[in-house]
Amino acid sequence: MNAGNSLVRPPALPALPKAKMKPRHLLRMLGLTGLGCVVAGSALAQGREAPYFYGGVSLGGSQARIDDESIVARLRIAGLATTGMSRDESSLAYKLFGGYQFTPNWAVEAGYFNLGKFGFAATTTPTGILTGEAKFQGVNLDLVGTLPLDERWSVLGRVGVQYGRTRDTFSRSGAVAVTALNPSSSDANYKFGVGIQYAVSPGFLIRGELERYRVNDAVGNRGDINAATVSLVFPFGASAAAPVRSAPTYVEPVAAVAPATVQAETVAAAPIRRVSFSADSLFGFDRAEVTAPGKVALDRFGADLAPIQFEVITVEGHTDRLGSVSHNQRLSVQRAEAVKAYLAQSGRIDPRKIVATGKASTAPVTKAGECKGSQPSPALIACLQPDRRVEVGVVGVR
Repeated sequence: MNAGNSLVRPPALPALPKAKMKPRHLLRMLGLTGLGCVVAGSALAQGREAPYFYGGVSLGGSQARIDDESIVARLRIAGLATTGMSRDESSLAYKLFGGYQFTPNWAVEAGYFNLGKFGFAATTTPTGILTGEAKFQGVNLDLVGTLPLDERWSVLGRVGVQYGRTRDTFSRSGAVAVTALNPSSSDANYKFGVGIQYAVSPGFLIRGELERYRVNDAVGNRGDINAATVSLVFPFGASAAAPVRSAPTYVEPVAAVAPATVQAETVAAAPIRRVSFSADSLFGFDRAEVTAPGKVALDRFGADLAPIQFEVITVEGHTDRLGSVSHNQRLSVQRAEAVKAYLAQSGRIDPRKIVATGKASTAPVTKAGECKGSQPSPALIACLQPDRRVEVGVVGVR
């Protein structure tokens, strides 16, 4: 930012140059986001293929660098020696924004930003004080590109144009005089940024971003301001893509038991019941702990087994095809084991008669080509919901 339009100390003092807005070290700025760039292995059965709108809010810090050497030099030209200099180079920044995700990897985003205020105070001899403060705000239009790292984490980049307004406030005392106390300007400049995004759920995302804004300091000079922010993003309607159910999605009664084969006076065991629970009815998002509604469903199932003489119960965990193979396998096993543990802890079923296995995405219910797309999206999540399940089979004799 500039120290002023002009400092007047007869004869008139020329305009001071801008305070150059320079970036801090990149890692230091990224540290302000409060997010680690750690790629977590997790099965995000979510995302959205169809175009959709979203909105959000960002909060963080902005930083500039006041070029005090130029201010001191100009004061010297005016016959003033600088005896002290204080700078305010950090500020609070925030954004309000909305966007349209027209493909899984590209969005257009518009918003309002406020980069805060920055200033300085210089004392001189002959005795005088010069202070300056600049405030920056505006609106922007960006093209945002997203590249998934896994099912939850993505990196993103943005480039756009912003129309910003700068308002300066200068004051003086003693030997220093200022001819323009409140200059302001509005013009268009570029902006760009990089960041990382984490999908907490289909309807809630968190971003950490580092952005650079090109600004006008209202006295004819340009510089850069960096902003590091954390954003909360809300895709409209996405939270409804994976409804939670408190009961089994469907029950598949097995066909009539085949005629018993009598050998050595023993009746051969056969499948007598098979139940499929929606994973969303038993577990939280990407979790393997049975929820309260899930316990109700499993209690009902356990009660139904009371009159049945069974030899073994098989519990199979299944996921959809989204996510890495290793994570899906691990999650499917954990969910199967969780159902086994709950059925056993009720006291009705001997855990030695329960066999838990994980099938990952190897046995989908959906047909090939039925759910199109490969990137996580709310529409694709809803389509693949039947694949996310826990199947319990009862083998025995009635």
